[in-house]
Amino acid sequence: MIDDFAKQYLHSDLREVRETMLWKLDGLAEYDARRPLTSTGTNLLGLIKHLSNTEARYFGEVFGRPFPERLPWWGADKWATEHESRTEIVDRYRRAWAHSDATITALDIDAPGHVPWWPRPDVKLFNVMVHVLTETNRHAGHADILREQLDGVVGTDAGNTALREKGTAFWANHRAKVEKAAKAADPAQA
Repeated sequence: MIDDFAKQYLHSDLREVRETMLWKLDGLAEYDARRPLTSTGTNLLGLIKHLSNTEARYFGEVFGRPFPERLPWWGADKWATEHESRTEIVDRYRRAWAHSDATITALDIDAPGHVPWWPRPDVKLFNVMVHVLTETNRHAGHADILREQLDGVVGTDAGNTALREKGTAFWANHRAKVEKAAKAADPAQA
């Protein structure tokens, strides 16, 4: 009973955060979806591409259910080349979801898997579900910050307007208050 609940709960959370990741691309120009916004090149479309790889490999290879498409190498999957369309990357992410969902549905939460690149490679579906959910949430946080840098849009979906309703003046004042506190706490800034 608890196994079914845990599996459904984790799966539901994973589905929600996937949608959040795609929502972060809504309304963005092609350049803004792709452009590097950190010194390491992190960008929104690259995060989607990377998460496609993550889901396809973890819910595929780990359980002997390989994803039927060729995937980019780890590390080469965090940015989109000029030859890859946004539609292609988003569609691959959705196909990776379908493949992952099929694995999650077909297997019991204690089904064995093998992650050869982990220090303790013998795992259960539970371990992989928690890992992928954690990884996706981590990147959703990155995506939230990246999108805020681009146009100030924050939150988990278009209906999440509470932060935006406060307006730019409120946030400018809030940021100034945080900056003042940071400087006051550091004697070197005085």
